[in-house]
Amino acid sequence: MFRSPGEIALKLGLFQIHWYGIIICIAFFTGFVIVLKLSKKFDMSEDQIYDISFYSLISAIIGARFYYVLVNLHYFLTYPQEIIMVWHGGISIHGAIFGGLISLYVYSKKQSINFLKLTDLFSIGLILGQSIGRWGNFFNSEAFGKPTNLPWKLYIPLAKRPVEYINYQYFHPTFLYESVWNLIVFILLLLTLNYKKNLKIGELTCLYFIFYSIGRAFIEQLRVDSVFSPHNIPIAFIISIFLILTGITGLVLIAFHGKKYKENI
Repeated sequence: MFRSPGEIALKLGLFQIHWYGIIICIAFFTGFVIVLKLSKKFDMSEDQIYDISFYSLISAIIGARFYYVLVNLHYFLTYPQEIIMVWHGGISIHGAIFGGLISLYVYSKKQSINFLKLTDLFSIGLILGQSIGRWGNFFNSEAFGKPTNLPWKLYIPLAKRPVEYINYQYFHPTFLYESVWNLIVFILLLLTLNYKKNLKIGELTCLYFIFYSIGRAFIEQLRVDSVFSPHNIPIAFIISIFLILTGITGLVLIAFHGKKYKENI
């Protein structure tokens, strides 16, 4: 059984450090280290990685918040002052992905670097960061699934339960399912990078889109706290299907028109 010890890691007077923030910092740093270690395989310098990572982080944070505000527009139109209050919660990984892609595209154009080569490299660090980052949801008692009595059930405090599940104590730890799935995808991308012969630029990005999104699409069906569900279909599920189709289309195009990496990969 899982049970969060609480959201606050350290409290000094009015100053509080949240576990979520700590986990996100660890996730970013770990992903950054992976990207840095793999940079030579992609003919990238460490200075370039430092520059790209800084801009991508800022862009990802803005994208993550903008996306969340967009899919909860009615609430934020009513309380516009909440838009900048990120510490109250409300960021989205899909928004972070789109925001990061924008920064990578802009950087690739300015530095005359192949955009898909950048996304291939950063997708490996990103998926590992996502695996770690999901544990922030554990400490916040969020991103959980339907009620269950399985041995790995997650206890959710009364204040965090949806009204329709107020009398249930234990739920599917969907944060854990996604964390494990993302770790598997990370290993898959590494194996593909190191062992696939004639790897083509863009393949890793497409595989990331496909396999991450397959896991997210299935796991989303279990969640009871999905954001914005038009016609009872979670928006995250819709975006996941879009990314799967994008990845499959990309692989087909790359197979016929893609360029191979150099032999050092």
